[in-house]
Formats: sequence, structure tokens, C-alpha cells
Amino acid sequence: MRVMAQMSMVMNLDKCIGCHTCSVTCKQAWTNRSGTEYIWFNNVETRPGQGYPRGYEDQEKWKGGWELGKNGRLKLKAGGRLTKLMQLFSNPKLPGIEDYYEPWTYEYDNLLHAPAQQDTIPTAPPKSLITGERTQIQWSGNWDDDLGGTYLHKDKDPMLKGIEEKVQFEFDQTFMFYLPRICEHCLNPTCVASCPSGAIYKREEDGVVLVDQDGCRGWRMCITGCPYKKIYFNHRTGKAEKCTFCYPRLEQGEPTVCAETCVGRLRYIGLVLYDADRVTEAASTSDEKDLYRAQRDIILDPHDPEVVRGAEAAGIPHDWILSAQRSPTYRLIKDYEVALPLHPEYRTMPMVWYIPPLSPVVDVVRDTGYDAEDAESLFAAIDALRIPVEYLANLFTAGDVPTVERVLYRMAAMRSYMRDINLEREPKEGIANAVGMSGEEMQEMYRLLAIAKYEDRYVIPVGHHESAHDLESTGTDCPLNEPGGPGMNMSLPEESLGMAGPGYATKRQEDGPVDRPEGVRINLLNWDGKGRPEGLFPEPSPGSA
Repeated sequence: MRVMAQMSMVMNLDKCIGCHTCSVTCKQAWTNRSGTEYIWFNNVETRPGQGYPRGYEDQEKWKGGWELGKNGRLKLKAGGRLTKLMQLFSNPKLPGIEDYYEPWTYEYDNLLHAPAQQDTIPTAPPKSLITGERTQIQWSGNWDDDLGGTYLHKDKDPMLKGIEEKVQFEFDQTFMFYLPRICEHCLNPTCVASCPSGAIYKREEDGVVLVDQDGCRGWRMCITGCPYKKIYFNHRTGKAEKCTFCYPRLEQGEPTVCAETCVGRLRYIGLVLYDADRVTEAASTSDEKDLYRAQRDIILDPHDPEVVRGAEAAGIPHDWILSAQRSPTYRLIKDYEVALPLHPEYRTMPMVWYIPPLSPVVDVVRDTGYDAEDAESLFAAIDALRIPVEYLANLFTAGDVPTVERVLYRMAAMRSYMRDINLEREPKEGIANAVGMSGEEMQEMYRLLAIAKYEDRYVIPVGHHESAHDLESTGTDCPLNEPGGPGMNMSLPEESLGMAGPGYATKRQEDGPVDRPEGVRINLLNWDGKGRPEGLFPEPSPGSA
């Protein structure tokens, strides 16, 4: 057993109101500079819907994640080293800007400087932030929200495959909910395995997956490899970028920006301990419906003396072990078993988990005139509403409906059990027992999910400088202070339009001469992106500009 620590997040989807505060604050903190206009490290999707980028869950098309080979071993869906070498300069499995959306601003100058006139009213047409030309707005980050789960694009949601005829898409019978998404910071990340440059790495101390901007060569294989499409390409810098789990904040014991600003208080952050020696074995589970249980099983009990000894032997600080023992994510994943991973069938072992929403079930019960807090009514509704449960199962359990039903039963039982207590009636212990819990456990789960304080929702140990002397948030050499780092370029994106290319390389050359080993020819595989090495680019023909 090799004990390692991993930061994790759980989101309670029953509490998400789709306000997008998390997306906006993340955008302002991390992607407010030129080249990142279309990038959303945190986005909120409306389900059913196509997601962002459109149809990212269709791995038959995008080839993201892992799959089992004929020998039962894991292999990249997009192909191994030989395939990547052949596609190094032309990767065909990448979303285009149309799959995201072409970011835009408006020609506000037309409104601000238009002369006084009576016949016409000045307008502010949309203008592309990439080309600078006028554009027609056709799609955006959560266009599905306007559709509200209706029939317009029902054939384009990969999660509806196989149940299209069963789902009611009439406007008054639809169901919808919000799904916030960030990078999953997986235990078995395919983005790390896909990178030819080795620029993407998983931090040993807390499991956060990061991109070394100096090492990235812009091959974009990581975008293909990530089944969640949570790695983006910055067309200004020519580098890949992704959610950092706000590691500078974590190292100070503070939650991520998206969690800190969440209006619904639906996010929980905590440390879990896991057995690193069993990750590959768990990810190689043959039956996809067993992957959730396999991943849950490799998360270790932080109260187990053997696990504590293993963590101490691995150099995990004592206060981190205490944080793991108080972790709200561990309690929701292991103790109460109400949190589920997003698409375990991708075999990446994601570490952002979700509590599936009970809201569609409650709404239907209430609309039929029955008591939406009554346990029997809710249990019966969960049994009857097979379609929403099947949809949730396609998202969180690789299609295993009973597991999602069990979670919904527990959430429904908690609602009914606590209603009796709040009305000063004798609680029915049988309601808790019916879902495999005691009344005391049900009250503890209620306190965590409904009325938890700040310090209960976020149990984040402070980083130890003595054991991780190169933590990026310590000292004066902080990457956030580097030119082009988040927040450093505050000019409006439309003031510096264009793509990375020779002009960008010329600009980088201004940084000064670059020391290169003698006798080593510079090619695209070992070029650091600075200057114009001899023999790397074709010489301009005489008389050309």
C-alpha cells in the first residue's frame, strides 16, 4: 500500500441555481487576458444539453480517456506513441472554434461617439475577439440554458443515446438541472499520458494536475486525451492551459475561487488519502458499471491506524492526516455514499464528485398534488421516474441505475426524516433504516449538506514549505507575476488581436539571445519557442517583404 494525498471536490447539484457566479469569478481570476477569450476553466452546463465544447462526451468522435485492450491493459483511446508521432503535426481529433464558440465583444464606440441624429439609432454590432471582424453570434458557453431541456437538440446530447424514445421532451414535461464542471484532477489522467513533451504533471503532494508552461510545445495532444475537454489552447502564447484548482490559494489553506464565491454553497473541498498502488488495477476494472465502486474502494480510511502509519511513512504531514480525517468529501464519498464521479467509464479516476439532483423527482411529485416531503411518495416517484434516473446513471455511474436510485433514496429519506424534526414531530427511525442509515447519521448528513459552516465545507491543509520547497505560491518567483500570467495583461482583448505565429516569435526574440548547446541542431522537438534558430524556418526569398 502506497498512501498518497489528493485534493478533491464534491458538488451538490440539488443546490446549483445556474447563476454562473463561479464561472465569472474564475474567468476574472485566471483567464482575463488575450488568447483566453473562449476559455472557461469553470463552466456551468444545462442538462440535457450538448455541453462545452459541444458534444464533448462523444468519445467515439473525440477519442478521449482510456480503454481496455484485448490483453485487459489500459491504453489511450486516441492511440499510443506511434499514432501520436504520425499525427504530431496534424492532430485530427480536436474541437474547432465552432465547437466552443467564437468569442465576441461589441462595437461600443458606435454608441459612445455617434453624432446626434434623429433618423437612425446607433447600434453596437458584435465583433469577433479573434479576427476583429464583425460576426454573427451562433453559439456560446451555455446556449443549452435557453432550450431548457426541450426537444430542439435532443439528438445531439450523447447521454440520451438509447433512451431518446423514452424521454418526454414536451415543454411541460421536461426535466433539467445544472452541472458545474472544472478539471477533474484525475488519479489516472489521460492528459498527462498524452503529452509528448511531458509538460503536464500531477503534483505529488496534493494531486493537482498542472501544465508546465515552459515545457509545453503546443502539440495539443492533451486536448484530445482529456475526455472532459478541460484543457484549452491559448492561441496567443501557443501553450495549453487548464484549471489549476487555484493551487496558490490551496497552499494558504483557502478554497478555490469557484468554491469561495458559490452562491448556493454547493461545493465541498477536502483531502482524501488513496492507495496509489491500486489505481491502475481499479481503472482496469472490466465492467464499466463497477468502476465507481473500484474507485471508491481505493480511497482509504484516514482513521485506520495502518493507513495513518502508511501516510506518515510516505512523508504526509500530521496536520494533513488530521485534515483528511475531517474531510467533508471523504464523508460524502465513503461514509454517506451519496457522491458519484462524473463519467467513471473514461477510466481516468476523476476526483471531482457530484451528488445527483433530487429536484426533478420532487417537482413531479409536487405537481401531481402529493406531499413532496413524504417518504413513500418520493420513493414511489423515484421508482416511476426511470428516465431521469437513467440519464443521471449515464452521467455518474456508466449506466448503473440502481446505484443512482440508492443515492436518491438517501436524499429523499433525509428530506422526509428532517421534516418531522423541523416540525417538532417524532422522527421515524424506519425512514433512515430503510436506506441503510441510522437517525444520527441522517442528521449528521443533513448538517453537512444543508447548514454546514464555512470551516466544515472547506477543510484544506496549509502547504508545507519545508517538504515542498518549490511550491509555486511561495517565494518571490511566482508564475502569476510572469509577463502574460493571469491578471498581468489587463488590456482589452480586442486591442491585441491575432494568432501566435512569426510575429509572436519575433516578439519573444526581444527577450535576448538564447544559450544553445554547441553542435546540437534545433528542431521542433527541442525548440524552446524563443528566437528563430538557424535552419528551423525557411529563409525569406530575395525581394520578399
